[in-house]
Amino acid sequence: MKIRQNLYIDRELADALEALALRPGGNKSRIVNEALGTWLARRATKEVDDLLKVRLDRISREIGSCRRDIEVVLEAFALFVRYQLTVTAPLPEADTAALATGNERFERFIAQLGRQIAAGKHTLRGADAAEAQQ
Repeated sequence: MKIRQNLYIDRELADALEALALRPGGNKSRIVNEALGTWLARRATKEVDDLLKVRLDRISREIGSCRRDIEVVLEAFALFVRYQLTVTAPLPEADTAALATGNERFERFIAQLGRQIAAGKHTLRGADAAEAQQ
C-alpha cells in the first residue's frame, strides 16, 4: 500500500528530479522512494559502524601488541639458539651414551611442551604471577 505525502523540496532538487523523471522509465515517486530508502539504510549502517569502530580499534591494538610480543619471543629464541650453538661443543660421534642422553632429554622436553600446551599452562605467565604476589 502506498501512502501519499506532500513534501517541500528545494528548487534545485525539484529540477534534478524532473530531469530524472523525463528519462525513459522515469517516475518521480519511484526515484524519491528508492533514494529515501537508500538514505535511511545507509544511516542505520553508520550507527552500526560507529558502534563497531571502537571494538575494531581495540582489536587492532591488541593484534599489534600480540605481533610485537611474538617478535620479541622469536628474537629471544633465535638469540638463545645462536648462543647455544656457538658455545656448546659438538659431541663426538663415538660417545653413544651422551647422544642417548641428549635424545632422551629432547623427548622429555617435547613431551613436557605437549602437556603444557594441552593444559593451557604458560611457564612465563606463572613466573610473572609469582613475582606479582611477592
